[in-house]
Amino acid sequence: MHPEKSVILLAILLFVIAGGCLDTEKATKVNLSNRSHDVGDNSDSQSLRIAVSAIISPDETMVYYQDMFDYLSLKMNVPVKLVQRKTYQEVNDLVRKNRVDAAFVCSLAYIEGKDQFGMELLAVPEVRGEPRYYSYIIVPEDSSINSLKELKGKTFAYTDPLSNSGKLSPEYMIAQMGENPETFFKLTFFTYSHDKSIQAVAEKMVDGAAVDSLVWDFKNATDPRFTSRTKIISKSPPYGIPPIVISKDIDPALKEKLRKILLQMHEDKKGKEILDRIMIDRFSEANDSLYDSVREMKKVVSDARKKNK
Repeated sequence: MHPEKSVILLAILLFVIAGGCLDTEKATKVNLSNRSHDVGDNSDSQSLRIAVSAIISPDETMVYYQDMFDYLSLKMNVPVKLVQRKTYQEVNDLVRKNRVDAAFVCSLAYIEGKDQFGMELLAVPEVRGEPRYYSYIIVPEDSSINSLKELKGKTFAYTDPLSNSGKLSPEYMIAQMGENPETFFKLTFFTYSHDKSIQAVAEKMVDGAAVDSLVWDFKNATDPRFTSRTKIISKSPPYGIPPIVISKDIDPALKEKLRKILLQMHEDKKGKEILDRIMIDRFSEANDSLYDSVREMKKVVSDARKKNK
């Protein structure tokens, strides 16, 4: 590794250790997240509690979802409370314990939640006419690296252990190359949000990262400070888009009212304006089979891990 990059990585490690943010899952993984805006989840029957997984960082989440939550509050005629947590697993736990009424989660987090406690689909967003998205492998804009294969032995940013586009998809691609996902990279980081992964690559904290196409495309269109300093070297096949989910124990009347508002949002002038701002065409009915390809990837990666033990 280049001496200057070694100094940068050492500085990051010292910073996160000093702040008590070292990810203990593996000694080679570092947590670069910021836990600000960690809104509480105390039960309140007079409000609608919606959790948002940290697909983007807390500050960005507030900006991205505020108008939508205000709209839902108006239509539901109750206050809507945003609930945030650092990891996708923590949001799944909130749904499992009925501490929130609904949640925006990642595709892989949905599969895990459905398998573990019967998490249910409520609706899915459509972008460019379809409920699908991609995983982008990105590197610094001036990097000589042009393929995932060339990232072997380099440093890499993952998003979250339950992220499809930011963790499972690149591991699947590595396994398909006949490589071991656990040892392919020299060092890996968990950033716990896709915008932080983009920033880590742009600022050359890591050699590459896997990010959600929806986040990269949105940031590139609205605030390209960091995306403009990265380049996409690989685009995955399409996956079922991150859905809105609910607990299987939610009140049926609340479930149907919320679903109806979401499915009709694009037909309402104010709702359409909000959706346009966040680059969503509409919300549509969700079908569990949309996530079968993610399930298949999960099995391949699991089998690869067992083989390499």
